[in-house]
Order: sequence, then structure tokens, then C-alpha cells
Amino acid sequence: MKSFKLAARAATQTVIGSAIALSLFSGAAHAQTATVEVLSIVEHPALDAIRDGVRDELKAAGYDAGKNLKWEYQSAQGNTGTAAQIARKFVGDNPSAIVAIATPSAQAVVAATKTVPVVYAGVTDPIAAQLVKGWAPSGTNVTGVSDKLPLDKQVALIKRVVPNAKTVGMVYNPGEANSVVVVKALKELLAKNGMTLKEAAAPRTVDIAPAAKSLIGKVDVIYTNTDNNVVSAYEALVKVANDAKIPLIASDTDSVKRGAIAALGIDYSNLGHQTGKVVVRILKGEKPGAIASETSTDLQLFVNPAAAQKQGVTLSADLLKDATSVVK
Repeated sequence: MKSFKLAARAATQTVIGSAIALSLFSGAAHAQTATVEVLSIVEHPALDAIRDGVRDELKAAGYDAGKNLKWEYQSAQGNTGTAAQIARKFVGDNPSAIVAIATPSAQAVVAATKTVPVVYAGVTDPIAAQLVKGWAPSGTNVTGVSDKLPLDKQVALIKRVVPNAKTVGMVYNPGEANSVVVVKALKELLAKNGMTLKEAAAPRTVDIAPAAKSLIGKVDVIYTNTDNNVVSAYEALVKVANDAKIPLIASDTDSVKRGAIAALGIDYSNLGHQTGKVVVRILKGEKPGAIASETSTDLQLFVNPAAAQKQGVTLSADLLKDATSVVK
């Protein structure tokens, strides 16, 4: 009888052990299926910060690249045709999710799939870009996090830096949907404030300096939105602003470190973490179509007194006091 009980107990332990091993194997196999592929239209500090924020948030949630997460990142180097090719390649991989950073990337990925989960990030107006129909859950395979900024606060900042400004210049890529939306809205808003907008098109990075030079003598200040073409070669714009003593104001805080006088913008690392949280929800089983698109309300004011001096502006003590960060 004793031998029988020992044999039965051993058999039970074997079954339990096998079940545990199978469970662990299944869990590991499930974890290995998590694949996140990231497409950015170009590399520049703001978009890179989004990418790194997503990756860090995934790691914090237990998805570690090289262990239980397959992570792939590609940049289209500013070429929309290349973005479309990468998007099709990613869709063919059938990953757990595709993160599309910036409007052209998101448009390319959304055009390439109606089934693979897509999380956009750093898109100013996802509705105008035809990624989603509204801010509510889309019911499709698309969701994401927008970097849309309240333009009234941007105009208020322009007035604080250049109180007597009447004409605002803007260098932008007319082929970038988010910039076209901003130009239209900014033009209407400036008109209500007794100001006008002078546009300068720069469809390629090599066009940025000539476009900026075309504004010399015609504008009191230059404002730049999060146009990826412009931000990727911001130093060219800064040189023109410094040489011509035209105040340069940005909407991207990283551009202040590169020579703009001031920016009231989003922390793009935080935006990346916010995007990463959405990706984690999808990896854990939620459908992208059930997740509402988000925006960020975490605005930060960066100022650069040295840039102000180069561009002929004296910053008020109140503006410096209100700054989240004073760039040295």
C-alpha cells in the first residue's frame, strides 16, 4: 500500500511538474511573439525622443528588446516614397503593433494596412491627416498620441518675445499635412490679433535657408511649427535668423537648444512614454479601435537668452521667470 501511495504521489508530481513546465513554456512562447516595429519619417531630436520614450516605456512594462520583445526601427530619411516601402515591409512582417512617428509615416502605414495595429505619435492633426475620423475610439486598427498645440498660446508667446510684431514669417513644407493645417489656422488666428502671416515654402531641406532669406525685411519674427523637414535642418534657419537679426520662435522645445529664442511645446520624451503606454495596452490584448486618440497637455516653456541676444531681442524678466528651462 505504501509503495502504491508513493508511486501515485510521484505520478501526481510528474503531472504537476509537466503542467508547470508547459505553462512556463507557453508563457515564454507568448512573450516571444511580441513584435513592435517603428517607422519615423526622419531623424531629429524630437522624433528620436518619441522613439526612445516608447522603447523605455515598453521595457518598464516588462517588454525588453532582445529578450521577450522583437524591436525594429527604421527611418525614411525624409522620403515619403521610402516611408511607403518600409510601411509595406512592416505590414508583411505582421507585427504585434507598428508605431508610426510623424504624419507622413503614419499616413504611409495606415494606407498599407487595415488589420495590423497602428499607433501614431507626433501627429499634429490626425483627423486632417485622415488617420482617424475623430478623437473618440476609431473602431479601426488605428489609435495614437497627437502633439497638437493650442495656437492661441503660441501667438501669446510671439507677443511676449516681440511685443510689437505685426508680420509673422513661417518656413514650412507644403507637402506635410500637419504644417498645412497649422498655416491655415495660424493665418486666421493672427488676423484676429491684427497680425498677418507671411509664408515661405521649403519642400526640401536644401530649401530652408533660401526660404528663410526670402523673409528678410518682410517679417518681424519667424515662427516654426513641428514641421519635420524644417526641424531636421534647423541650424540652417538659425543662421539666417542670427545674421539678419530676426527673432526665431519655435513650437519644439529641442529647437530652443539649437538656436531658437523660445518655445512653448511638448516634452517629446514624455510623449513617447505616453505612446508606449498605448502600445503596452495593445500588447496586452486591447484593440486599437477601442482606444481613443490622445493629446498631451504637458506644455513647457524653454527660453534661450543667448539666442535672443544674437537675434536682437531682450527677454523680459517675467518671461525668464515663467520658463520651465533657461538654456545656457
